[in-house]
Amino acid sequence: MVLFRVCNLFIQIMKNNQILSIILARGGSKSITNKNIIDLCEKPLIAYTIIEAKKSKYINRIIVSTDDPKIKSIAIKYGAEVPFNRPKHLATDTATSLDAMIHATEWCERSENKKYDFIVELMCTNPMKTVADIDGAIEKLIETKADSVIGMSKLDDKHPARAKKIVNDRIVDFCVPELSSRRQDLKPEAYIRNGSIYAIKRDVLMVDKIRFGSKNSRPYLMSEEKSVNIDNEIDLIVAEALMKKRLLNEKK
Repeated sequence: MVLFRVCNLFIQIMKNNQILSIILARGGSKSITNKNIIDLCEKPLIAYTIIEAKKSKYINRIIVSTDDPKIKSIAIKYGAEVPFNRPKHLATDTATSLDAMIHATEWCERSENKKYDFIVELMCTNPMKTVADIDGAIEKLIETKADSVIGMSKLDDKHPARAKKIVNDRIVDFCVPELSSRRQDLKPEAYIRNGSIYAIKRDVLMVDKIRFGSKNSRPYLMSEEKSVNIDNEIDLIVAEALMKKRLLNEKK
């Protein structure tokens, strides 16, 4: 029965939908120089996202939106398209990912003279996601008829109950009382976007101008191991250790 449902869903997605995947990768980075193409286990960081996206059963086109010629060259080497240079005003520290996603989608649809049904944003700073996660998010988006499906992970040690503020040199609960010191007792369970996958209906992005967080958004839950989002040197060290572990397991 489960196999029949999976096969039926696969046929539905393949037959009726056009899916565009966009990877945003601007050149500037204050936290780590050349972060999007920094070496991670002998591959540039962006390569891991492209490699997994290319394995997808559902994605019709993979593009990288960048303003940087080095990123462009590496993206093309690993199999993504870089059909335009991202405009300078969309490649600054203050430019939003929403505006860059809308620009990339508009460019592709105009050049192909068609509209896509779904847009999948894949964050190249999260190298641990796999094709199973990418296709799983797409399947959930279509099967549930959600506005969007967002990669999320559970908060344990960083549960909101453990967050405090300091008022007049006193420690005060930030928002939720910490009723127990045991993390497994912290309630309610809390989750956070893990900066990996945003699968979204085309019109929610392009018409409603929403990248995530509508009332009809659904979670795609991912393990803590798959939720490392590289923003600093410590994140990079953790990601490298996890990737080495994964590569060793694949060789066994």
